[in-house]
Amino acid sequence: MGRGMKDINDKLLRQVNSPDDLKKLNDDELVQLSAEIRELLIAVVAENGGHLAPNLGAVELTVALHYIFDSPHDKLIWDVGHQAYVHKLLTGRQELFRSLRQFKGCSGFLSRQESEHDIFGAGHAGTAISAALGLAAARDIKQENSKVIAIVGDGSLNCGISLEGLNNIRETTRDMIIVLNDNKMSISENVGAIPRCLNHIISGRSYNRFKAMAKVMLHKIPHGEDIRRGISRLEEATKSIFVPGVFFEELGIRYIGPVDGHDIKTLKRTFEAAKEFNRPVIIHTITEKGRGYTHAESAPEKFHGLASFDPITGEVINEPSPITYSSAFGKSAVQLAEKHDDVVAVVAAMGKGVGLGEFSAKLSDRLFDVGIAEEHAAVFAAGLAAGGVRPLVAIYSTFMQRALDCIMHDVCLQKLPVIFCQDRSGVVEDGPTHHGVHDLAFLRNLPNLVIMQPATENELRDMLFTAYELACPVVIRYPRTSSGLSFDIGREPCMLPVGKSELVKEGASASLLTAGNELKTARIVAEILGREGIDLAIINTRFIRPFDRQILHERALKAPIITLENNQMHGGLASVVDEELVNIHHHGVLHLGWGDDEFIPHGQVKLLREAYGLTPPAIAGKIRNFLKNLPTRNI
Repeated sequence: MGRGMKDINDKLLRQVNSPDDLKKLNDDELVQLSAEIRELLIAVVAENGGHLAPNLGAVELTVALHYIFDSPHDKLIWDVGHQAYVHKLLTGRQELFRSLRQFKGCSGFLSRQESEHDIFGAGHAGTAISAALGLAAARDIKQENSKVIAIVGDGSLNCGISLEGLNNIRETTRDMIIVLNDNKMSISENVGAIPRCLNHIISGRSYNRFKAMAKVMLHKIPHGEDIRRGISRLEEATKSIFVPGVFFEELGIRYIGPVDGHDIKTLKRTFEAAKEFNRPVIIHTITEKGRGYTHAESAPEKFHGLASFDPITGEVINEPSPITYSSAFGKSAVQLAEKHDDVVAVVAAMGKGVGLGEFSAKLSDRLFDVGIAEEHAAVFAAGLAAGGVRPLVAIYSTFMQRALDCIMHDVCLQKLPVIFCQDRSGVVEDGPTHHGVHDLAFLRNLPNLVIMQPATENELRDMLFTAYELACPVVIRYPRTSSGLSFDIGREPCMLPVGKSELVKEGASASLLTAGNELKTARIVAEILGREGIDLAIINTRFIRPFDRQILHERALKAPIITLENNQMHGGLASVVDEELVNIHHHGVLHLGWGDDEFIPHGQVKLLREAYGLTPPAIAGKIRNFLKNLPTRNI
């Protein structure tokens, strides 16, 4: 048991090992349970890191959902998983939860392998409505009687997938519930009482039962249908004044709300009423991100997802070096934009996460946040470029995968000068939904696309300025971490020769080709082996596309080739080298990176590297054995 977890008041929580146990508690006990849950959330995330603010805001909402519905018979589908920690705690995973995001511990997201209550895995936004609709359709085909509930955050609702799912509900099922967890919209006091009162009426059982009976009666009397249409128009007109529900009603989805997402009694009553509807319904709940923890309430963006922190002060512990690749990109982007008036930045709801906080502060009119809509971001950037503007599109590597078709069809095919800046490339702590190790296999075969990987923060800056001069589609891939070297923001950026590698260290035993930040690892490996008389040459490849064939061919004729990358080897640097050497005489090849036949689990990156043999000592051992067992070796 770690720091801050010893004195948690979880008397009631320990009695709840399943949703059935929850139903034994009265309303006052549910309120107390919610307080205990918040205390445990703060303690565990303070110890292990994770998504705190979204879960603090979803406590009562989750308690009420599990009280009214019967998981896993009723299907609760959570969007993203950022708000599903409470769901884990209420479904028999309290002890497992204390190992949140730890290697071989509790996943930070939904996982079908972890629990039968995790009906559908999620780590990316916008999937809940479509997945829930599919489950509802499957239920209808099998003539089952379960309820299907999609819980969606307001940030995910504007995602293209969510909107496509909403558009398809009316034609697919008559029984589905969407819970909109809105933690951004505020309801002003002077008008808030009216929507709450109206919602109380239209969500009540009596109202809906009366409405159904009235429809039948009106069909039987002369001109009854005209009367019914008139009443319906009056109802819709009234609702359009007081509540933002007409959009959903036009899609065939009954709107209820807004509902106080922290009032358990109101939530229980609303969910119970929704169970009796014979049509799709959306329940609009208003919650406060970070509720119950002062530091998270005052800085919800900071506490959305963070590393371990001091629960008393709220300060992050062992915060990474201030100069990371992300922050170096942000500072370099500002410099590039200050030098060129046509430079703009495009982000998908992660402006500060990708290091563009300073850009937003200094050049707010040149930063476009499109929300959780990566496909739109890519096409929007293509439109900007077609209009003579030079966009920098900053997105996490794992989310760039969502925009693949748009990158191909709208950017590369038209050879538009869009610069994609891919943060979080490589393995990260969050697990398989967030590891940035698959995108190279998707991107490397796209014509007209230049792909670079910087080995240092200074090289990232050089690549950004080089990409501007190239005026063609470019991807720059880099991790969030730091190279450990100083960042010289005042140095004049260098224009890199396109498609050319850098010989970092000469050596005769073998040539070690590295991609990006793995140059740091390669230096340590070379030092270890150097003490044993094995002299490695180190080559910083810089460019994956176009690739430096000349240096590879020259080195392959002299000594074995070794590749090292923080990427899936299939489709990455390893594949590039294999393709180039397939018809070339060489002295053997060894590839080092992440495997191709499994998804890498979650956990601290250090532990993942240890488990997969990618620490410097383990790499040195693999190279040693490789060279020792070659039929003819040159050591």
